[in-house]
Amino acid sequence: MDQSKLVSIIVPTYNRLDYLKLTLQSMLEQTYQNIEIIVVDDGSKGDDNERYCEQFSQIKYIKIENSGGPARPRNKGIDEANGDFIAFTDDDDIWLPKKLENQVAILKEHPDYGLVHGPCIVIDETGKETGEIIGRPGTPDVKHGDVKLRMMGNWTLMMPTPLLRKELVQEVGYFSEEIPPALEDVEFWVRCSFYTKLYYLDEPQVQYRKHINNISADKKKYLPLPLYLNKVIVAMEQEQRIDKKEAKILRASICRMQLKMIKFHPRRVVSNMNTLSTFWFLNVRNLKLLVKMLIRKS
Repeated sequence: MDQSKLVSIIVPTYNRLDYLKLTLQSMLEQTYQNIEIIVVDDGSKGDDNERYCEQFSQIKYIKIENSGGPARPRNKGIDEANGDFIAFTDDDDIWLPKKLENQVAILKEHPDYGLVHGPCIVIDETGKETGEIIGRPGTPDVKHGDVKLRMMGNWTLMMPTPLLRKELVQEVGYFSEEIPPALEDVEFWVRCSFYTKLYYLDEPQVQYRKHINNISADKKKYLPLPLYLNKVIVAMEQEQRIDKKEAKILRASICRMQLKMIKFHPRRVVSNMNTLSTFWFLNVRNLKLLVKMLIRKS
């Protein structure tokens, strides 16, 4: 097995040592061992995390002042990363033993792909598999290849699954620290789709833990997401990564995404729609979707 490429694994954490131990152990037990693990503690109380991490030579522990979300810890980890490849995971997910071995091999074999990702096996708070697979599309090609016109407003990548080339991260930039937690990763992965092709590996490599403390559990938090994605559209058009026709397609997609949230906050959704598209209500497809969502709401 060729292990010539160093992989930097960035793990933000906050007051969850029991879960963190399991996450780190799954990385230390990878069949691909040319790794550095960068644990960025977002201001946890005490020094339990540090004392645990210092037992392992592969783990670099950094503590920062609490930022209230994972974006700043991830960005700090990016600054510290020395690897040819970079991976991110939360502090409660579990990697299967061959995750890195399989993904590094794919990126070596396919130099025109900037990252590889896939679905997750869902586990509960105790670590028991629930039988659910998340992040798997109806057909694999939906999430494979040049996805920039298919991804925005429709799906995102599961945070613990992607392995990225470092040069892609350098080109795309940091996670936005101005975006609310749970939205910043969606915006980041969307940006990646404009810079590279995505390789979708349909075999799950990760166990994703679902529990009541998941940041992404509250769907109301996603209300402003289309506004942030619209800024990405504007930026990508300015950089000439998309043309006006493609920008129109993407904007229509995030308008539909916004309308599907009408049940959470009707006034705010309408206000956001006016920002996204002044004459959105003249679009027949938008009106049909609005009626459908209002009927479902009632």
